[in-house]
Amino acid sequence: MSYSSARDALPLADRHYSRKTPGSHKLTPPGRCLVLMAAWDLAIWATSWPAYSNNRWPGAWINSLFRREGGPPASVLIRQAVAATRWYWPEVPALGMVTFVDPAKIRPRRAGWGKCYLKAGFQEDGRTQCGSLALRMPPDRMPPPMAPAVSALFLEAGSAYAGAL
Repeated sequence: MSYSSARDALPLADRHYSRKTPGSHKLTPPGRCLVLMAAWDLAIWATSWPAYSNNRWPGAWINSLFRREGGPPASVLIRQAVAATRWYWPEVPALGMVTFVDPAKIRPRRAGWGKCYLKAGFQEDGRTQCGSLALRMPPDRMPPPMAPAVSALFLEAGSAYAGAL
């Protein structure tokens, strides 16, 4: 089990704009985490359950990393990753899950920032102090829990790519 540092996932993670320290072996901030990587090595997802929070979503799960370079539509992968998170941690936080999109660091989209998250069931929930768009999926919009399996889009939790601190 790899916890928050899956070596095979690092090159893909390093290509994501949110990586504060490319090359670092850590994929998530301190706290509990679930890291999923697509079986074809073209997508990675990390859910963090921070030990502490300095934002207005205390206790919420945070999608701290999602990078897709191919495969199924992003919204499909997002819903599956949220379902896997619910399976891994059955007790869903009252605020659900939050992710942050920095419009200054991604290519403009005709349909708007975070389109794949909105399509997956997230809703706009304001801006951070740094100006990133906050998107939140409340518990009632989440898909039911589903164990990730090798035959599915993401590898099984407990494989070399998933774990909890």
